[in-house]
Amino acid sequence: MELLFLAHRVPFPPDRGDRIRSYHILRHLAARARIHLVAFSEGAGEVAPPELAGLASVTLIPRTRSQAVAALAALAKGLPVSLTAFASAGMRRAVAARRADAVYCFSGQMAQYLPAGVPAVMDFVDVDSAKFAGFAEQGSPPMRWMMRREARLLGAFERRVAARVDASLFVSAAEAALFREGGATGRIVPVENGIDAAAFAPAAVTDVAAEGALLVFTGQMDYRPNVEAVRWFAQDVLPALRRRYPTLRLAIVGRAPTAAVQALASPAVIVTGAVADVRPWLAAATVCVAPLRLARGIQNKVLEAMAMARPVVATAAAAEGIDHAGTLRVADDADAQVAAIAALLDDPAQATGLGAAARARVIERYDWTARLAPLDALLGL
Repeated sequence: MELLFLAHRVPFPPDRGDRIRSYHILRHLAARARIHLVAFSEGAGEVAPPELAGLASVTLIPRTRSQAVAALAALAKGLPVSLTAFASAGMRRAVAARRADAVYCFSGQMAQYLPAGVPAVMDFVDVDSAKFAGFAEQGSPPMRWMMRREARLLGAFERRVAARVDASLFVSAAEAALFREGGATGRIVPVENGIDAAAFAPAAVTDVAAEGALLVFTGQMDYRPNVEAVRWFAQDVLPALRRRYPTLRLAIVGRAPTAAVQALASPAVIVTGAVADVRPWLAAATVCVAPLRLARGIQNKVLEAMAMARPVVATAAAAEGIDHAGTLRVADDADAQVAAIAALLDDPAQATGLGAAARARVIERYDWTARLAPLDALLGL
């Protein structure tokens, strides 16, 4: 089978949430079909790793349109910014040049390029329109208006796409249910994220040298929900913990920290920026934290921490969609976060046991091969 794989971002290396999912799906499909990858590129040097060297073809289209230009175009044309930001004549030509028996389209921004008359699976991952609806509850009035507009227009587009493709995929049953509740029709299927438990294993790496207790948050640090999470945690949770544990530190581990994130750096807060490998930081964590206020789907950062046998304290939003069977500590407000983390810091045996149970749960429930098996039938492989 000749399969066209469309992606809004080059699906390698698997070093951020969307790339982790797209990389593993691409690798799964490449073992079963001839894959023609067509994706947007964000910089030079993006070369397929050896395990993906067998792709039939790779076409990368530079994406250079700024968010400001995309917003102006969206307002002029009555379209969602999410679509105009990824509008490209070059991408349209690249897709038209590839003949395929079926299409796997990753991320809603790429649905505008779905060729007519070809069987297609649309991987929305999350309900992006719901994310913008959540953003609309915050910020200044002009920004709230823009976010409400984006949620409305993007939601209508998502529903039109779902009605024409063979299947719409989401990262969790909760996201799939949310999409249906919003009026979407067609075949809507949850295909969950997995974890490479062999790579994310305590024995696989040496931890970073850390003195004293260390809390660790990982993520792309120019992504708004991550930025808001660490700012809230550093301002509302960490000070109360530091009064009880004066040497406790928080490590914010992830590329592209915004100015607001960099401003958090202090003797109590480490801001690493990009790291070659997050695993040594996870291995060094006394407790991993995921204090997201707004989250969609399954959080890879949480699965990775669980696989590394770390105790995790997460908000309900960050834990939603993960079948953790009680191996996470869920705490939403600042007082609950302080209490949950303090309980683990005070009882190392409990923390170790919780981490071991979390890793066992990941191995049992979140193996990539099992998670992606439904794709074979959906694509007729």
